[in-house]
Amino acid sequence: MLIAGEASGDIHAADVITAIRKLDDQAQIRFFGGDLMAKAARRRPEVHYDQMNVMGFSEVLRKLPQLWRNLKTAKQLLADFRPDVLILVDYPGFNLKMAKYAKSLGIRVDYYISPKVWAWKEYRVKRIKKYVDNMYSILPFEVPFYNRHGYNVTYVGNPSVQEMDYALGHLPPKRHFVERQGLADVERPIIALLPGSRKGEIRNNLPIMLEAVKRFPTCQYVVAAAPAISEKFYREVAQDPGLQVVFGCTPTLLKYSQAALVTSGTATLETALIGTPQVVCYRANGSKLSYKIMEKLLKVKYVSLPNLIVNNSVVPELLLHNCTPAQVARELAPLLQPSPRREWQLGGYKNMRRRLGNALAADYTAELIVDSLRSAGVPQCLPEAPDPDLPELKPKKRKRKKPKQKPAQPQSESRTSEDLPQTQIPEQPVTDLPSEHKSKQNEASRNEDNGSFSRHKSNKYHSHRENAEKNEGNDTVKDTAQDTGNTEN
Repeated sequence: MLIAGEASGDIHAADVITAIRKLDDQAQIRFFGGDLMAKAARRRPEVHYDQMNVMGFSEVLRKLPQLWRNLKTAKQLLADFRPDVLILVDYPGFNLKMAKYAKSLGIRVDYYISPKVWAWKEYRVKRIKKYVDNMYSILPFEVPFYNRHGYNVTYVGNPSVQEMDYALGHLPPKRHFVERQGLADVERPIIALLPGSRKGEIRNNLPIMLEAVKRFPTCQYVVAAAPAISEKFYREVAQDPGLQVVFGCTPTLLKYSQAALVTSGTATLETALIGTPQVVCYRANGSKLSYKIMEKLLKVKYVSLPNLIVNNSVVPELLLHNCTPAQVARELAPLLQPSPRREWQLGGYKNMRRRLGNALAADYTAELIVDSLRSAGVPQCLPEAPDPDLPELKPKKRKRKKPKQKPAQPQSESRTSEDLPQTQIPEQPVTDLPSEHKSKQNEASRNEDNGSFSRHKSNKYHSHRENAEKNEGNDTVKDTAQDTGNTEN
């Protein structure tokens, strides 16, 4: 059983499920997650992450009844399904409660993609040590962090490495990309803008980014849109009639950009793996008070992943009140041309890439989980029928074409070419289409950077506690209201 509570978790958990299926095609899987996990598991999610992913204290309070129902549903499924292993993917506010309940039932708990306990809420390490049997980390600096707390974790590689390597291996030519996306000029340098994946982030960061890049009139600026955000929203926030927005091709845009402005998060790591110089921005409400509070809460010197991985200031970080158009432009200027600052970043990227290694994170994680279950003597389960209600799994009915009846031919020794049956004249392949058909053929899909990989259920008995915990009490309500939601960097 797997639990992922937001979109990025759905991507990574789907890769793990696909890898498990490769190792054990009879694995029975149940999950909370999204459409990618459904495709990999060949069944619908018990609860879709759309009903789980909330941000901010006020939104948590509004949706608290729904979150409680999700938790109750997950516990009931866990008790009924009795998986050999519960695999949790980030999403700590919800998943750590499920880890505690699983342990009360004697079910093994594995965690893929650690919560960011090294940045804030370090007290959660005690709960992880108590309830999680195996932690599979995707950030190398998490290993010494957990070791300092007396807990051993396994670094399995970072999924962004293989995703960006795949994207770099499937790039269209720059001219093709620029023309297809309708950008202004092939030769004009591009500044990529990545203002975040949530509407609140975009509202806070995109206006600052735009004001900064307009100070470089020789460059064109292009927004890499998040898949769930409409182009209309970007235009409403930007109030810029000439704004250029592209969907589904962020790695390509980054590769052909001279530099990028990136909101703090996983995108900073992906930009570094692509090799594009960047300035990290995070505006939020921009107040000095918020900055002071954040300084007290954060337990690390840096917030961007490239800096955290190499433990050095590779990319500039402009946070809250420090994120102003003037400051952003000042940091961006030396990155748009050959300079020591640009060379310093590119050298730091190489160091970061070496530290991340080349392991395929989802494949390695699946291999460790399946092998450990087999070593423990877990029997292989019977094959499970796929969910017939899943639209992608319904077999398509093939229409059989009725064979054309050949016309009767007159009995004659000599026949002209006009008398020959039509089937004896081979069709010539179409080698040249009219221009309007060519243009239709050349319209490529704008999705260039999707990738995937991903696991195991058997009927091994588990020791069952008669009095399994039914209610976690008031402390659970408080913790859910604080942090049930998306916990990206």
